[in-house]
Amino acid sequence: MHDNICLGHRDVMKEDSAPKISVIVPVYKAEAYLHRCVDTLLAQTFPDFEILLIDDGSPDKSGELCDEYARKDCRVCVYHKENGGVSSARQYGIDHARGEYTIHADPDDWVESTMLEELYKRAKDEDADMVICDYYVDEKSETKYIVQQPSSLNYKIVMCELFQQLHGSCCNKLVRRVCYDRYNVTFPLDFSYCEDLFVNVCLLLNDIKVAYLPKAFYHYDQIVNPSSLVHRSPIFLLNHEKLLYERLVCMLPSDLFAKVYPYLLWRQARWVLICGKPYTHNFTEKFRDLKPCLSEMNIPFAHKFFLKVAFEFFPPVVHIFSKLWNYTHRR
Repeated sequence: MHDNICLGHRDVMKEDSAPKISVIVPVYKAEAYLHRCVDTLLAQTFPDFEILLIDDGSPDKSGELCDEYARKDCRVCVYHKENGGVSSARQYGIDHARGEYTIHADPDDWVESTMLEELYKRAKDEDADMVICDYYVDEKSETKYIVQQPSSLNYKIVMCELFQQLHGSCCNKLVRRVCYDRYNVTFPLDFSYCEDLFVNVCLLLNDIKVAYLPKAFYHYDQIVNPSSLVHRSPIFLLNHEKLLYERLVCMLPSDLFAKVYPYLLWRQARWVLICGKPYTHNFTEKFRDLKPCLSEMNIPFAHKFFLKVAFEFFPPVVHIFSKLWNYTHRR
């Protein structure tokens, strides 16, 4: 295990020299594309930030690449830890961050040069605890611009819309670091998918001030990393959706849970149809509460179509078509 490298570590820095923003990058098997991510972060027009590269026990040369960056640039801090998963790495970053605000970036993605400058300006202009912005999805044939404007900036409404048109990611949200301590919010160590959604829900259960910036800076790359978590097996993803449901049913107030309940069912049902047998057994009974809500739900048309057909006909047959659709349209 390498030693941690952090030029200008918190133990030897004055409190007033703490950076304005901490960018947390969980790193695992990222040697093929880590350079692009870190280079675009170092090219920011904003001058006052730190990058925390959290080497999560990566077996390739990712840790060595991280150390090279730390030796060359004092804005980079590297921490080497035993492998614990992406949620563990994100929490490790939060625990060691010194910035007034934090944001996350994944090593297979990249960012526009003005991201930190414009997000921080909006945060300070509005004294916001969380700033949400739009983002890009980079695919083989095109780059899509994804709007992330909430219907209201009320924290409860934003929380509910994280299950609808808003992305649960931490990568398009600048968050005041003190909020994690103030509201006792931590990344769940038993999650390796949906961990960012869960944390943002926990933050938005509190009366924090939310701002929105109608610009995109973050590029979600769907090409370079075939082993990305979003490409994991449908069974893996279904199991984590169930875990998310179990955690939220115990945590959310009854009025808020009632609003997100159909969407939690939808998130499970779509993966059940993709998994097929035996998961589709008693599909109609398992998801009976979802059927009357479908028409009014804010979800993609294709998802509504497959679910309606599954309720009216034979779910294993729908499995074939939904699986095909998933592989050609999966984000």
